[in-house]
Amino acid sequence: MFQQRLNPHRSLNAGQFRIFMMIFVVLTTSVTIPFFILGAWPIVGFLGLDVALVYLAFRASFRQARAYEDISLNMLELHVARVSARGQRRDWRFNPRWVRLNVEEDEDFGIQRLSLQVSGRSLEIGRFLAPVERETFVKSFRAALHAAQRGPQFSQFI
Repeated sequence: MFQQRLNPHRSLNAGQFRIFMMIFVVLTTSVTIPFFILGAWPIVGFLGLDVALVYLAFRASFRQARAYEDISLNMLELHVARVSARGQRRDWRFNPRWVRLNVEEDEDFGIQRLSLQVSGRSLEIGRFLAPVERETFVKSFRAALHAAQRGPQFSQFI
């Protein structure tokens, strides 16, 4: 039995984001005060716009981080569930005996693409993973897939 949830990686969590934004606002404010005092007040608006755009970019990034893929595999079925950041869910179910894992690898950059091949069709998985994360996933998934394709192993008593 193999189960894994693949999540997009984010460099900051919510607490670190708050700290970053506080520091960014303090630094921006300290830079804008001299400009405002000297009469160059339009600079304040532009630097305020900078703060707003950085905030919105991080919020969009955190919203995209809600997406994930659940992959579960047993002897009878490979189930892939992809949930978008908006909560839309798509499911695929395959017989593991007919599934082939395709790995596209670059010498310099590692694994670039993972896909499941089933009867001429392809399903890409782990799009948002970093190459190092893809490598660890491939090792564990490949072993589980081979075990599922091999079928149950019964010990023989003589």
